[in-house]
Amino acid sequence: MAEWNHDVLVSTDWVAAHKGDSNVRLVEVDVDTSAYESGHIEGAIAWNWTTQLNDQIRRDILSKQQLEQLLSQSGITPDTLIILYGDNNNWFAAYAYWQLKIYGHGPVKLINGGRKKWEVEGRPFVKEVPTVQPTQYVAKEADLSIRARQADVLAAIGAAGTALVDVRSPQEYSGEVIAPPGMTETAQRGGHIPSAVNVPWAKAVDEDGTFKSEDELRQLYNPLGVTPDKEVITYCRIGERSAHTWFVLQELLGFPKVRNYDGSWTEWGSMVGTPIER
Repeated sequence: MAEWNHDVLVSTDWVAAHKGDSNVRLVEVDVDTSAYESGHIEGAIAWNWTTQLNDQIRRDILSKQQLEQLLSQSGITPDTLIILYGDNNNWFAAYAYWQLKIYGHGPVKLINGGRKKWEVEGRPFVKEVPTVQPTQYVAKEADLSIRARQADVLAAIGAAGTALVDVRSPQEYSGEVIAPPGMTETAQRGGHIPSAVNVPWAKAVDEDGTFKSEDELRQLYNPLGVTPDKEVITYCRIGERSAHTWFVLQELLGFPKVRNYDGSWTEWGSMVGTPIER
């Protein structure tokens, strides 16, 4: 396991020892929203990314009020240590982490390796859903400095001191396909944003789902011009894979200015007149 900042990651060993602590709330966030019901870490609750981490009317992240409602019904206070994990090497766990940081929740970490590492190690899953005592959570005002909008990305194309990182597969980047197999959210056109470099999110993790070492990650990004002296914008298709790379660059490598473009390709590839390269 790589030696990482313990302020943002916990090991499966730590979870096994502390999952029952009174100040800890385990939250599973999966791409496959039925995975939790098939078995989960004891004490964990589930957040459904389709219904609980997105506004249900407009396409947007949660409002401050919506996040307060979610955290209140999850039995979370501002002092609760939220431990997030999920399938697909923490795609949507990272997306939840990113939104929690927008609204200023301090103590939040990812399980290094997520659901996959817990399972590979043969650790137990349970089906019992824990009883939660609701709270009255009050969130901080949104800090949107870690979020990019379409206009921000348009202004960043080819700009000095800026790096755009497309974290999708090479086939999506080239325009050969618009979405991975089985994914329903799509766009009108395929390709990538001009000047963006392609660093697929999966290159940042090892076979067991844990993050690669700091040296390995820097060798992955630095030769392509993704360096800490630049303002970096990550994007994918709907914002969850790019939240994973945002986590790598800002939280693990300590880049000072990283933004996640959650509109990503489903927005960019459907807007009239936006520039596209193949």
